[in-house]
Amino acid sequence: MTHKHAFEASGRTLRDMLGQNGNMNCEKPFGGKVVVFCGDFRQTLPIVQCGTRLTVGSDTSKIQETKEFANWLLDLGEGKLGGQNDGDASFDIPDDLLIKDTSDPISQLINFVYPCILRDYENPDFFSE
Repeated sequence: MTHKHAFEASGRTLRDMLGQNGNMNCEKPFGGKVVVFCGDFRQTLPIVQCGTRLTVGSDTSKIQETKEFANWLLDLGEGKLGGQNDGDASFDIPDDLLIKDTSDPISQLINFVYPCILRDYENPDFFSE
């Protein structure tokens, strides 16, 4: 976890560096540069539809599927995927994890994570669940 001040300082530094000589980048976040943030994939918990902390599901195949996904995440976080890893590695993402709708991938992801969002978005208890 990184404190927000680290990101603010980085953004301010890039704006200062890239906004010289009348360049308008001093007004853009991170000086107009694209910044990609990522975290530790080992801290990403599997999303289980209709699951709770105590029950992953009663179906044995679903439990096995969740265990396989958790192991895949651990292998990814430990750099065991994709062969030799010198900081730049390629690996295959399992088909069941891919977003296949290239016309609107964001909507497909939202529908997967929140399948009832359009029906329940006005219910204040929906997001607290």
